Amino acid sequence: MTKYKLEYIWLDGYTPTPNLRGKTQIKEYGSFPTLEDLPLWGFDGSSTMQAEGSSSDCVLKPVRVFPDAARKDGALVLCEVMMPDGETPHPTNKRATILDDDGAWFGFEQEYFFYKDGRPLGFPADGYPAPQGKYYTGVGYAQVGSISREIVEEHLDLCLAAGINHEGINAEVAKGQWEFQIFGKGSKKAADEMWMARYLLERLTEKYGVDVEYHCKPLGDTDWNGSGMHANFSTTYLREVGGEPYFLALMDAFEAACADHIAVYGPDNHMRLTGKHETQAIDQFSWGIADRGASIRVPHSFPRNGYKGYLEDRRPNSQGDPYQIASQILKTVASVDTAKASAAA
Repeated sequence: MTKYKLEYIWLDGYTPTPNLRGKTQIKEYGSFPTLEDLPLWGFDGSSTMQAEGSSSDCVLKPVRVFPDAARKDGALVLCEVMMPDGETPHPTNKRATILDDDGAWFGFEQEYFFYKDGRPLGFPADGYPAPQGKYYTGVGYAQVGSISREIVEEHLDLCLAAGINHEGINAEVAKGQWEFQIFGKGSKKAADEMWMARYLLERLTEKYGVDVEYHCKPLGDTDWNGSGMHANFSTTYLREVGGEPYFLALMDAFEAACADHIAVYGPDNHMRLTGKHETQAIDQFSWGIADRGASIRVPHSFPRNGYKGYLEDRRPNSQGDPYQIASQILKTVASVDTAKASAAA
């Protein structure tokens, strides 16, 4: 028997953006534990904005388990938060109620800044570094500094060791800004792995003495880049059938649901979606081929392939909850699919 270090990880009740939480328990198993092996576990919800002090019990229900390469005999246990009965989803548990479909594929592009001493890593104590231009996909100390690449490379290895479908990294447009990409089949699977990748990055920065800043426009009303979490998505129908009439109906539905999407695409998005710097204004909707200023961008191959393939929603920001983002996208797609089915009946 081996004593495993089980890190139970969950999302707290803070708004508008939940925080990741984690605590460890030790259990003995004959081999790496399966999900069925893992018990429910309680925590004090009054300390996480999920309960009152007079009735503070909340319950963690394991839903995914991953190897933890940073610990000997470690496991990362992603949990949903439940009410004290262990069966009823807590009101803050968004994962339990989202739309899910294994045929819906999502690829999230997570942008973020490394911060130290209240400013992006690599910024001077006063003023700004050299203008943006050389930092994107940059190489060398002047572009990426001394420890950023160490962190992102170690983060990549931790994600791959955990079985997370991490698909790549790159330095981004602003000094101290980076991006990683996560892909998953099914909204829950993709969002689970994004949250776990965020957890591993945040935990890793403890070792390096830096912070991760997810705010979508941390440098305010300046020409410095904001941070998004572009959501690339497709459904079985989009990949296999598609067609221009269907695509145009889908874009009409996305335009009609613009406010519903913006509501869950991350806080302070008005600071980022200004209509400048290759973004569409927050209160407008557009789509375009290879257009970085569109709300939804499609690649050149999409129309050439009969309007089949994937779409990129460029509006979600770096603080967004991928569970809610994926679910809202599926709701809008479902409205078109339902109308199409009714018309065919």
